[in-house]
Amino acid sequence: MTETELLALLRELDDPERLEWPLNYDRTAASLSFGGLVRRLETDFRTQCEFEQDTQDSSEYGRVRVPAEATICGTRIVVCVSKFGSLAEVCADNPGAFLGTEEAREEGALDLADLATVERALAELGYVSVPEELLESDYEGPSALEHFAARPTWWTRFFGSM
Repeated sequence: MTETELLALLRELDDPERLEWPLNYDRTAASLSFGGLVRRLETDFRTQCEFEQDTQDSSEYGRVRVPAEATICGTRIVVCVSKFGSLAEVCADNPGAFLGTEEAREEGALDLADLATVERALAELGYVSVPEELLESDYEGPSALEHFAARPTWWTRFFGSM
């Protein structure tokens, strides 16, 4: 998807009445999808991945961590999954550790082949990968700004605590 299409999707998914999860949120379906993602990444990277799921008081459903030892550059890869619309984000080390995957690649922390492996898994499992650079841009949706504890960004809206 283009940046314009991704922004349109973020706006479409944004419901100011439902900050933590969408109206028709299915916790069981989210768990099954997330479990499939964990298994897929473990298979693709031939290692066990740490994960946490069903995050409380957050619009993020969970995170999968591909250990540094399993990556080409020796930096762990973190995949964050939102409770909204199967949105996902791929980060080197941690969200916010770099300005995005491009900066991580330029600094030698993320290999293009590893990123492609994660992006392929997300796409094949029905997730929509949103670049960290876009998620860190200023939030321009209908939710009231007082719900944001820090600078309002799209990341805070779909992956943070509100």
